[in-house]
Amino acid sequence: MNVLKYLFVGFVFGIVLTKSEAVSWYRIYEMFQFDSFHMYGIIMTAIATGVIGIQIIKRNQLKDIKGLPIVIQEKEKGTFRYWIGGLFFGLGWALVGACPGPIFILLGSGFISVIFIFFGALLGTFIYGVVKDNLPH
Repeated sequence: MNVLKYLFVGFVFGIVLTKSEAVSWYRIYEMFQFDSFHMYGIIMTAIATGVIGIQIIKRNQLKDIKGLPIVIQEKEKGTFRYWIGGLFFGLGWALVGACPGPIFILLGSGFISVIFIFFGALLGTFIYGVVKDNLPH
């Protein structure tokens, strides 16, 4: 029964992304061509929501579902690894027209060709897992 709440949130997330056209290859193409504000608006709304949510959690010392305090560790200042990671993520996003979240939505919508992107994402995750100990973290 516990899994149902996560499935529900996933379905709602998928519906929101689909209705906002955030899973549209054309919208992603427009974003990377700087032809439309649509995706930037969605991203900025997500950032603002996250910042406000984190501040509410920190200032009110909220607890998680088990009653334990939510601890949000401070991030390191911007470093080279964030630039490299962002570059890889952005290039992959621009090349395939989908970031990891919409891959599942597109598969569920019947876009079978996205299975190649899904397996590419799995392969990339596996390769990272193999070489992560040799990377400068």
